[in-house]
This record gives sequence, structure tokens and C-alpha cells, in this order.
Amino acid sequence: MTISVLNSRLQNAQQLAQSAQNTEFLFSCRQIITDFGKDKDALLKVGALLFNFGFHSDAAICFKHICNISPNDLRPLVNLANIARETGDHSESRRLYSFLLEKLPDNKIIRRNVLVSLEYDPNASDLLRKERAGLWGEWAVAQAGGPMERPSIIPTNGRPLKVGYLSADFCQHTVGLFVKDVIASHDRERFIPYSYSAGTIHDWVTKSIKENSQFRDIAQFNDTKTANIIRGDKIDILIDLSGHTAGSRLTVFALRPAPLQVSWLGYFSTTGLPVMDAVLLDKWHAPEWMDKQFIEPIVRIPAGRFCYTPVPFAPEVAPLPYITNKYITFGSFNNTAKYNDSVFKVWAKILRKVKNSRLILKWKSFNDEGLQKTTLKKFARLGIASERIELRPASFHVKLLEEYGDIDIALDPFPFTGGLTSCEALYMGVPIITLPQSRVVSRQTYAFLSTIGIPELAANDEDSYTFKAVDLAFDIDRLCKYRSGLRKRMKDSPLCNTINFTKSFEKTLLKITRNRFKDCICRQKKTKTTRHSQ
Repeated sequence: MTISVLNSRLQNAQQLAQSAQNTEFLFSCRQIITDFGKDKDALLKVGALLFNFGFHSDAAICFKHICNISPNDLRPLVNLANIARETGDHSESRRLYSFLLEKLPDNKIIRRNVLVSLEYDPNASDLLRKERAGLWGEWAVAQAGGPMERPSIIPTNGRPLKVGYLSADFCQHTVGLFVKDVIASHDRERFIPYSYSAGTIHDWVTKSIKENSQFRDIAQFNDTKTANIIRGDKIDILIDLSGHTAGSRLTVFALRPAPLQVSWLGYFSTTGLPVMDAVLLDKWHAPEWMDKQFIEPIVRIPAGRFCYTPVPFAPEVAPLPYITNKYITFGSFNNTAKYNDSVFKVWAKILRKVKNSRLILKWKSFNDEGLQKTTLKKFARLGIASERIELRPASFHVKLLEEYGDIDIALDPFPFTGGLTSCEALYMGVPIITLPQSRVVSRQTYAFLSTIGIPELAANDEDSYTFKAVDLAFDIDRLCKYRSGLRKRMKDSPLCNTINFTKSFEKTLLKITRNRFKDCICRQKKTKTTRHSQ
């Protein structure tokens, strides 16, 4: 069969998945696998499609078949490592990526995925994560041809600063949703925003960013071409919004296309790149003791790491479901990669202490029957009957928000806590119990709770987490107050004040610029003094 036939059938299968016709989607994919069973490239494409829509068991079968017919092809192992991560098998993910890194040490995607996977891995130490990031930074600089000279910092003399944002996620993605209003709110007398888009999805968020910035589509350009475009735009501060996440173009920064280079928003650890001038965080995400985990200097934004703007289609807050159900429903709508044995152990303990309570877990991975069975077995071994656990697959965004109406209390996973998920739960009136630890990703929900004035929902350890969840479950009056008051509390807080956040963000960028300019002037004076004395 021809490539055009394959592409047509893949497109049809994708349309079935997007319209939630799962049975037809699986049948279509399995037929493609049967018809193209000896074409490893075709199998890689259909396996990726299955993986992207959460059908991990079928995807794994597909990738393992490629391993059988083409044992020397390492591409399916990359996908199997990702499946292991997404299903919470972090030891297997780490094992596969260690093997792949040995075989393909210069593969950008593998190097990037290794670092991201460690952020989900509960057994990866802070030291290991920093060391691996540092090795990536050394590799990236070497790939760029060695250390590059910093471009000259041009004095502003009253002109607006040119700020460039680089990301693959200028769409209805966590990053796009967070950053679009900041870009729109920039003071044009002091800042001119540029957006460098490495993504292929264009939607209403993309449209907003295009309308409010100088937009450059660099998805098809290599690092050198992209760096030259940035230099041509004479950007003063270049901000990476992806880190090592999917679609990252962090290697562009190793070419030093801008005088000042900053990491912000889309990543949650050190990039490992020594040519980054700062990583922007806040006092909740990064207490002073966290500086040693970063290769870049941490600069803390006074107003917080970022702000949240609800989507325009967010429904009204639903009544507390306990009132109708007469039992407490816990829930988490987080990525299944964030779940691990410690999380399930604590959640099972909470369910045992709160009689007749239920737990709803929702993510696209629960399209997969194999993961559903594995998850229910894990809870059964912890003494929780399957009828108390409900596993829901992905849905359209507005439907997902409506489903918060089924949850009384949200339970945050750890060490990788919720980001946008937590903001949305709180906005829909659902309080969250969280456990901040030593990683930035473990402190996201804690930062939101602190910003809106309810840090009491953050625990100190697993026992405290259990106590807080159980105590809240038995305090219906308090739950009702959270339900009716959380949305207003959020709207009135710095977390949802885009204008004030952007002002604070701009002051932080100006401070970085002035400090760097002063450093350059001091170095120039020292150089002149040294030459004169010689």
C-alpha cells in the first residue's frame, strides 16, 4: 500500500479519536497494524497515534512488534520509555533511557526526555537531577561549537526593551494559556514582545499571541537559522518557555543569540545551561535553600512565578457533591506519570479513614483498559474495592471543568504536583491537599494556595497530608465555604491579577537588565585599568 493510503487512514483514525469514537479508533489502528505489519515506519506512526490518545497497551504492542522485526532500530524503545513514564513505571523508564543514552549520546530528544522523566521519578535525588542537567548543558555548548561570546548589551537610553519569548506551546496548552495575557499586557512604552513559535498547533491562543506580539514561526528552522533571526530582531532579553519539555528549542540558547537569556514558566528545574542568566521563580516555588539545585542564578518575581487567567468558557461553580451524594468524593485530574506507589498508599489510607468515600482519577491514559486494570489492582492490594475508584479518560476542556462538580476535595500527587490542573480545580471551587517537598514541581500547588491565602491546605509530610484530607472530609461547613468562596478568593488575589503580575514581571526583567549592564561596565573599566597599568 502507498504512503498516501497510510496517511489517509491515519488521518481518519485521528479524527475518530478526536470525536471520542474509541472503539472505532482502536479497530482502525489495529487494521493499519495488520495491513502494514512489516513497515516499521508505518508502525511507528500508528503507535505514536495510539500513545498520544492514551491507548498505551496497544501502543506498547505496536512498538514491541517493531523491536521484533527490526532489533537494531532504537526508535521504538524511546516510545516504550515514554509509555513507562506515563504509566508510572519510572524504574523501567529510567532503565530504558539509560540504555538509549549510551547508544545515542547526541540525540536531542533522548537527552531531553531523560531530564523530564527524572522530574516525575520519586526516587531521583536532587543531586542526580542537577548533575544530569549539568551534563546536558555541557553537551549543548559543545554541540554549538564551544562557548559563544555574549552579544553586546545595548544601553536602553529610554527606548523599550525587546523581549523575545521562545516556545513550542503557543496554543491551548498550559504555557500558552498562562503567557498569552502577560504578552498582551506588556507596557508598550517599555517593552516590545516578540514570539518565536516552534509549535505546529495554531488555535485561539495562538491568534491572541499573534495579535499582541511580533510573531515569528520558526518551527521549520534549525537552531542556527533561528538564532540568526533572533539576532536580526536585536532582542535584548530572550526567554525560554519550554525547558526540556516536548518541542523544546533550548539548544538555540547555547548559540547566545541575545545579550540576556532567561528561563521561565514552562520548566520546573535547572536547564543545566551555563549561558542562562537567570531562572525566574518565586519565594514559594524556590526558598533560599533551593539555589544550590540550580546552575542558573534564581531570580524571584515578587508577585509569584506566574498568574492564572481562567478560560472564557469556564462553567459556574457546581454545588458541593456531598450534599446530594452523602459521601465524600476525592479526585485528581493529573497526568498519570505523576502517580507512584507512595501517592497511592497515602490516598488509600485516606479512603480507608473516610468511610464510603470515593476517588475519581481522570487523564487520557485511562482510555487504556490495561492501565485501568493495573490501577484498580494496586488499590485492591491496599484494601480499596474497585467500586470506590472511578477512572475517567480525557474529554473536551469545558467538559473536564464541569467534572470538577463531581469532586469535593482534590488530592495532589507528589513529588510532581499540579500546575494548571490545580488552578482550575481551585477556580471550580475544589480545595486541594498538597505536599510541598524539595523540588520546584512539588511546590506548585503550595505556591497557588499561598498566593490566594489558604496555605493551611499544604502538608508537612505524608501523615500530615492524610490528616488534613481526612479532617477536611469531616468538616462539611468548611467544605461549603471553600466551594462558595474559592472563585472569588482567586479573582481577588495576585494569582489572577494579570496587570499587577505583568508590572512585577517587567520590573524583574528591568532589574536583570540593569544589573547585567552594570556588570559589563565594571568589567570594561577593569579591563581598561589593567591595560593602562601594563
